[in-house]
Amino acid sequence: MKPDAAETVYDGELISVTLERWGEHAREIVEHPGAVAVVAIDHDGCVTLVLQRREAARRTLLELPAGALEYGEDPLACGRRELREETGLHGGRWRELARFYTTPGFCRELMHVVVAEDVERGDAAPESAEQIEVVRWHVSELPDRIGELEDAKTLTGLLLYVNDSRK
Repeated sequence: MKPDAAETVYDGELISVTLERWGEHAREIVEHPGAVAVVAIDHDGCVTLVLQRREAARRTLLELPAGALEYGEDPLACGRRELREETGLHGGRWRELARFYTTPGFCRELMHVVVAEDVERGDAAPESAEQIEVVRWHVSELPDRIGELEDAKTLTGLLLYVNDSRK
């Protein structure tokens, strides 16, 4: 499917907005390079989450480590980079679990969820604007604690992981 016409009406550092014409209807579409969320499981059977301030939500959220893809970047490479920066975790066995559009009604962001198992601890190196606290939950706790989460990529990623691990 292609629109009848499209024009970039905003061009920012990470996102842009395209005004598309579909017959009589206009749609404002947020263009985003995509992102990766990492379900990282260490040798102790714990998943690592990050607690960080999210200005758009006006609160601090508990989330999977994640970050935006650079255009053309491999999701696993992005996941390795973001996990190490935010938590210091590295190594292990990696695989892609799923991918999905975050908000397809107005945004083209494609979220990749990857799993990293048997990761090892190291030193984190978050970006200067990131204030991150690392939180660990044992995977056996996930079914009981999932209701504490408010972030969609984290809810989705952890539910997919729990479902996948039951196979």
